[in-house]
Amino acid sequence: MRVSHLAAVGALLLPLCALAGIESITASDSVAALKTALSQGTTHAIESLGVVDGFLKNPEVKIPLPPTLQKAESVMRLFGMGDQADALVVAMNRAAEAAVPEAKSLLVGAVQQMSLVDARQILTGGDDAATQYFRKVSYDKLEQTFLPIVKERTDEVALSKQYNQFVGQAARYGIVGSKDANVESYVTRKALDGLFVMIAAEERAIRKDPLGQSSKILEKVFGSLKF
Repeated sequence: MRVSHLAAVGALLLPLCALAGIESITASDSVAALKTALSQGTTHAIESLGVVDGFLKNPEVKIPLPPTLQKAESVMRLFGMGDQADALVVAMNRAAEAAVPEAKSLLVGAVQQMSLVDARQILTGGDDAATQYFRKVSYDKLEQTFLPIVKERTDEVALSKQYNQFVGQAARYGIVGSKDANVESYVTRKALDGLFVMIAAEERAIRKDPLGQSSKILEKVFGSLKF
């Protein structure tokens, strides 16, 4: 079983008093170790999604038809539109897989810019403190980065046209009562949701195994902890 790179930072989630007795470890070393672990773990999350089937074959993050069309899907299949629905799902997930690698530089940059105050809040925060930090500092920039990539990919396979046709036909049968958001915005939002789901999974691994040292700074900091 893979040991998460982020697992090494798990010991930092112990009460801060557990760190107070380690006189040889400075605050800057602790923050450096946290940054290293978060950078490695975030990179792993991105790399697991930014490949063929990274979204499509992962039930936790697979992008489904929008809620409005999900309600219509079973009925639409009765009208022989099952293949079209399946093609839409594949195309949406492929677009997300193409966009996610662009998140790496933004998220790793967010880690490197982390202040001592940010680090302390992550260390003493809840189960998803690091994930919430990433959302706060990078969501808008990620959305701006993802949207044109998603649009380019959806245009390549005429997804927007397929999507609009599917919605239009569903509306014609009275199944869809209101127009959904455009497909590019929907896929971008779901791609970001999936990315943060994976980052949160890496963060949860922190608490399960605090021993995955993968660099000298991690070994120095976490190897000195007394449990």
